[in-house]
Amino acid sequence: MHKRATELIADLGLQPHPEGGYFRENFRSSRKVQPLDERSPRSALTTIYFLLVKVQHSRWHRVASDEAWHFYEGDPLEVYWIDEQEELHEELLSTDSPNARPTCVVPARCWQAATPRGDYTLVGCTVGPGFDFQDFEMISAGSAVLTKITALGATLSGLV
Repeated sequence: MHKRATELIADLGLQPHPEGGYFRENFRSSRKVQPLDERSPRSALTTIYFLLVKVQHSRWHRVASDEAWHFYEGDPLEVYWIDEQEELHEELLSTDSPNARPTCVVPARCWQAATPRGDYTLVGCTVGPGFDFQDFEMISAGSAVLTKITALGATLSGLV
């Protein structure tokens, strides 16, 4: 593992995340909001640090709220998501790569995954209404959704 990634895990107190990589929640709003769906009240906003290292990826998953990704440091990060019309979106996050942006937003309920283009990438993820593991779903092997994702490209199917 890259030395800087090891330092970030220790300095930020990161722990393994179920979808891959390492994370730590660094803010949860004490204010509650009522989502306009069947969910119970949620924190207005949550943020985490999220670190991926070489050969890791964020497995295909979806969240019931919008999720903003913010690039902090390291190598560029490929973020993928599939919208409700089954259109694939790809965003390169970085502050010093051509055709890259420092942020992107994955709309609520879209399947998403991410993979670093080098040794490590540190990003932040902000979710509003705030993240709750009840609102989190990882793709299951053999699912119809995974079959559709695989049809979009071999690279994408490897993010399971």
